[in-house]
Amino acid sequence: MNPMLQTERLVLRRPLPGDWPAFHDFMMSDRSTAFGSHGNLGRAFRAFAAELGHWEIFGYGMWAVTRRGEETCIGLVGPWTPPDWPEREVGWMILSAAAEGTGIATEAARAAIAHAYGTLGWDTVVSYIGPENVRSARLAEKLGARRDAEAPQPYPDAPVLVYRHPRPEARA
Repeated sequence: MNPMLQTERLVLRRPLPGDWPAFHDFMMSDRSTAFGSHGNLGRAFRAFAAELGHWEIFGYGMWAVTRRGEETCIGLVGPWTPPDWPEREVGWMILSAAAEGTGIATEAARAAIAHAYGTLGWDTVVSYIGPENVRSARLAEKLGARRDAEAPQPYPDAPVLVYRHPRPEARA
């Protein structure tokens, strides 16, 4: 099964092993400091393998984001539900520096949140964001999410900001 979402400018598809170079380059760059695998080849590899494995285990996961008509993965956006996570998350990371600031993360995240509520039937969606990741927090707010200080933490020893996303129809 190879589910796909399409937006005006983007295709969100299941990640492929061939997306590893883009993920690797991002994780080895200073742009990835908000992610736990920053600069560590072994952790970056295991994180990417977990993205592929999430799809195998659950039948869904973060999508590789590409521009329509192109194959190059420029981001990973979508549902993320490791078994030890307290809630279901939609997360994002834009791998391509050239794609930052172009609205791609917003467009892809809106589609992923709608998919989580609609197709996956989730009753709530959160995003876990490191306190230093100001750009991701701004994106969550742009998407209509609000901080939920009472939400359970995925990392009790390293608290993050929890943003709760409204259902798409509540934003309309």
